[in-house]
Amino acid sequence: MKITTRDRMIIGAADLLKRRGMHATSIREVVRHSETPRGSITHHFPGGKKELLEAAIKYAGEEVSGPLTQLLAAHGPIKGLELFVGAWRKTLIDTSFDAGCAVLAVTVEQYTSDQRSEADQVLERQIHQQLLSQAHEIFCGWQRLISESLHNSGIDSARADSLALMTIAAIEGSVALCRAARSTLPLDRIWEQMRNLLEHEVV
Repeated sequence: MKITTRDRMIIGAADLLKRRGMHATSIREVVRHSETPRGSITHHFPGGKKELLEAAIKYAGEEVSGPLTQLLAAHGPIKGLELFVGAWRKTLIDTSFDAGCAVLAVTVEQYTSDQRSEADQVLERQIHQQLLSQAHEIFCGWQRLISESLHNSGIDSARADSLALMTIAAIEGSVALCRAARSTLPLDRIWEQMRNLLEHEVV
């Protein structure tokens, strides 16, 4: 299927979020990174940077949830998560530890526009809260996927929820540590501990 100009902009924005964070994901940088006409932004995203970021975050969330759903369904929680972690390891290595989680990037930076009037700053805070809410919903969606898989493997629902949340925090945190260390060692060590815990819990 042909990738549209709008899709290229969304994918480019998501990639910039992974690599540089929200501040650096400006309209100008997205146009340059995605090699798309600047005039297309107004056409495809009349809401400007906010609308583009919302689409990019949604795309980034689905980029994780799609493969995660397939891996858990095909292999169960432990092997499925191990393959998922393996995909993260590959991403880190292939990007020379330059790419992290686009959804996480939204939670650690404050949204800012190109204008800094008092009224704009109020609007920026409102937009940032909206983006945080969107990121929260995506994290909750990932948690539900893992929790359901764990529950289907015999773990009590409440415990499955807790383990799923712990798993997400462990993977997200270890990816950040890997980028700082320029090594997959944090991911490997943390996943080893998580796998041991899950193997003990799964019936």
